[in-house]
Amino acid sequence: MRYFLTILAMVISANSTAAQGITVDNCGEPLVFDNPPERIVIHDMNMTDMAFALDLQDRIVGLTGITGWYKTSPEFDQLRGDIPELAAKYPTIENLIAVDPDMFFAGWYYGMRPGGDITPDTLAPFGIKTMILTESCVHLDKDRPVASMDLLFNDMLRLGRVMQVEDQAKKLVSGWQAELAAIERQTANLERLRVFLLDGPADAPFTAGKFAIPDAMISAAGGVNITHDLDTSWGRTSWEAVAAANPEFLVLLDYQTGNGALDTFKFLQEHPVMSQTDAVINQRWIGLRYEELTPGPANIQAIEKMAQAMHPELN
Repeated sequence: MRYFLTILAMVISANSTAAQGITVDNCGEPLVFDNPPERIVIHDMNMTDMAFALDLQDRIVGLTGITGWYKTSPEFDQLRGDIPELAAKYPTIENLIAVDPDMFFAGWYYGMRPGGDITPDTLAPFGIKTMILTESCVHLDKDRPVASMDLLFNDMLRLGRVMQVEDQAKKLVSGWQAELAAIERQTANLERLRVFLLDGPADAPFTAGKFAIPDAMISAAGGVNITHDLDTSWGRTSWEAVAAANPEFLVLLDYQTGNGALDTFKFLQEHPVMSQTDAVINQRWIGLRYEELTPGPANIQAIEKMAQAMHPELN
């Protein structure tokens, strides 16, 4: 009798769990799956790196937005194997439904645009649920906390829960948190440099505001983001405002085309106002790849690179 009751309790518990499904926060709304997705499409290298870190290649049926803007790395290509790229830049609905996915992992301005052809609402009728990159939620909800490294940690844990590889996700996040704490201990008492991040030459600089993960990365590396007051994640400011803040150090996004970040620095050397800033005069800068400056597994190592470049005494 006791054995029967034990089995009955286990069955009831399993049925209850199944009924509840898998639920994670998705920009303040619940994202619910009855079962772990079996066919996923992912946009951008940073989110793809998250999935690769969890060994999810066998469930990825397509990628989008990989080769249209930047070069991949040999490590990325090896991990990708024969996973197809469905669209070099932003996908169409046709690109996605052609591979019959049950989840699209993307973000606002990371594969989707508010009011665009690809949104959670336009994909839902095709049975495709959308997991949204948390950093991008600010584009539809300004009542978000300023950036912290939790943008990376929580998204990894969310992906791990949805795909039912929570233990692996928790182990990764725990390791990253320990590495981050070690870096922050080293930079805690150092002089905090004024830092400006630039996403390539332009008439108006495109940079990271208070809701973008580089804001938190710069702080952890022992700097102060001079565009912290920019009320967005990624957005534009003016050269005059940047020059007035007189950055002491530059983080230049390196798309690895042409001479990469070196071309961007040369642009600043020839710029009428930026050429007069301390960072340009003293040639203090570092080039970092796209996936290092958007939420993903490469963030922690990128913080360490920034810290060592900003504070040579750490080397």
